[in-house]
Amino acid sequence: MLELPEAAVLARQLNDSVRGKTIREVEAARTPHKFAWYSGDPAHYATRLQGTMMGTATSRGGMVETAVNGCVLVFGEGTGLRYYEPDTEKPQKHQLLVTFDDSSALAAVVRMYGHLWCFAHGAFDSRYYQMAVEKPSPLDDAFDLPYFQRLFFDPTAAKASAKAFLATEQRIPGLGNGVLQDILFAAKIHPKRKVSTLSAQEREYLFYALKTVLDEMQVKGGRDTEKDLWGQTGGYVTKMSRHTVGSPCPLCDRAIVKANYLGGSVYYCGSCQRLD
Repeated sequence: MLELPEAAVLARQLNDSVRGKTIREVEAARTPHKFAWYSGDPAHYATRLQGTMMGTATSRGGMVETAVNGCVLVFGEGTGLRYYEPDTEKPQKHQLLVTFDDSSALAAVVRMYGHLWCFAHGAFDSRYYQMAVEKPSPLDDAFDLPYFQRLFFDPTAAKASAKAFLATEQRIPGLGNGVLQDILFAAKIHPKRKVSTLSAQEREYLFYALKTVLDEMQVKGGRDTEKDLWGQTGGYVTKMSRHTVGSPCPLCDRAIVKANYLGGSVYYCGSCQRLD
């Protein structure tokens, strides 16, 4: 699932590969997918984009935004992006295919769910998107300790678990269930622990774990559970993920646990990340 570090990686890769290229052809919604969400009628995407030039890509939380001739093209969350060189075969199934004048192409494929938005600047009303634009990213200096501490004053955070605090209510856009596992492990905080029980020092530990783990993830090209623009897995080796469940904890050798919690799986060490 596309989350904050992978969005940052994809934005860099898009700028290196397709920025400045002219769009020759656009095909949207070729393969029906009931959980592929478009802004308006996808049949209009070709009219908006064909003949225009790809602009600069920017990560917005867990989304990737590209400016295209007065429009904004946004790929988010469950959308997988792949770049295809001019002489390579393009996929037959996709939710959006953008072909450039040199016959290279960018394909977007929705997995479980995902959005593919194309709209004129200021013409799309989405609170989810606006919060991702307006709030500082943990990868930026503006996301500092005082800012993080203020998140605990949110009334919805009072009864939240560590997982819910980090990954719900758009408190930190782009931070989802995938990346929070290693953040909580680094901070030695159990995913189910109530944030109201954290000491001031533990909150600081959580802040620094969040900043350092996310930065390492994006520097190394994303997590090893995800793929980049060329279909390559990320270079960040996850400590708590589907790849490591049942393996020894890197700190204490106790087996890593998987549990279902809040609509998804959590991975943790029951010794290093105590609930009480």
